[in-house]
Amino acid sequence: MSGYSTALAVENLWLAARAEGLGVGWVSFFRERDLARILDLPPHLEVVAYLCVGYVDDFPPEPELSLGGWAKRRPLSWAVHRENYGRRGLPGEEPTSLLEETIAAIEPLHQRAVNEARDRQERMTKPPGSLGVLEEVSVRLAGLAGECPPPIPEPAAVAVFAGDHGVHAQGVTSWPQEVTSQMVHNFLDGGAVVNAFAEQVGTEVTVVDVGVVADLPSVAGLLPRKVARGTADFTKGPAMTRTQVAYALEAGIEVARDLVSAGNRCLITGDMGIANTTPSAALIAVFTGADPAEVTGRGTGLDDAAHEHKIEVVRRALAVNEVDPADPRGVLAAVGGLEHAALAGFILGASAAGVPVLLDGVIAGAAALAAAALEPGSMNACFAGHRSAEPGHSAALQHLGLRPLVDLELRLGEGSGALLALPLLQASVRALRDVATFDSAGVSGHT
Repeated sequence: MSGYSTALAVENLWLAARAEGLGVGWVSFFRERDLARILDLPPHLEVVAYLCVGYVDDFPPEPELSLGGWAKRRPLSWAVHRENYGRRGLPGEEPTSLLEETIAAIEPLHQRAVNEARDRQERMTKPPGSLGVLEEVSVRLAGLAGECPPPIPEPAAVAVFAGDHGVHAQGVTSWPQEVTSQMVHNFLDGGAVVNAFAEQVGTEVTVVDVGVVADLPSVAGLLPRKVARGTADFTKGPAMTRTQVAYALEAGIEVARDLVSAGNRCLITGDMGIANTTPSAALIAVFTGADPAEVTGRGTGLDDAAHEHKIEVVRRALAVNEVDPADPRGVLAAVGGLEHAALAGFILGASAAGVPVLLDGVIAGAAALAAAALEPGSMNACFAGHRSAEPGHSAALQHLGLRPLVDLELRLGEGSGALLALPLLQASVRALRDVATFDSAGVSGHT
């Protein structure tokens, strides 16, 4: 019996059993002849499947593979590791790391498409430059896609990376740490701002646990990618090991690729982590060279005294840890968060796939600085969804050369500001694609 016939037969059996209220489990890992000997089967019988059938207390809402966050259509080479975990590649190929492979796949903007987009902008039935920032957005999207006009960046998906922070113990926020896991549950129940805004623009929300202290349930919509239960207190030493940073970077890359493989043509950064504006300020200070007082904000609403304490905590972290902006992985390990590293990988993964990334607020800005330090070309795929009220975000955007599409004094996170900007990103392409030129419309152009 062929593999296809076996699978079809098992599927038919599963459907028939389910109709009778029976559950079917397929035992995948066994030695055929050992099983035959245990069951005292005649030698001429070939075991093609070992199934357990019976009544169950309850059926899961989704297949177990889905609840476990299993990915689809990943390259086989990603699953083959040589000698040590992380050195990937098929037999006969030179082993590489996922980060190295991803960075190597990032290409510059396609100049021909850029030139065609700029030329079309000049010939469209509007005064030159009248669409302002949206004109340059459409040009860059064309260069990223390698065609003019580029595809409309839809559908889109927002990935909310969640993690906890050891620096919470320093009293940098008045919110208890357990709010991180509570908000993850809120995301999964559809009750957060990110869910409301995502519904408004027709966007999928995926939550990724890269470092939440608490145990989280196996449910649809949550990807379990926990690298550690939060970071260490970076006022006493590095927040993470370099290995943890590598795992978090790879988790972000994998999530980006999986979302693109699922058909998404725009990725949006989201985050959740009580106290995560403190490591964000530290990262921004390192990568931009700014004084911590200039880039450390009030987060969830600190008073003056608490704000001064937070600035001092950032200064202490930078004094305790050796940080070199030329070593971005080392910087992430010293003063970053697990969600920062994962978001940096997410940006790199999207860029390697040629898909635009809409950045949210200060946490995304800090992660983008790390991604830019790892590979400057990754910024060609990045668009600033909005400007956060956090002062560090303005410093990050200025350093990266990104202009925000929205400026509404938001400081929520979750991906909320970037989601509001998604229609603007899409509108820039629709204008480039659908607006007539002076020649085609028979309209006299400017002289």
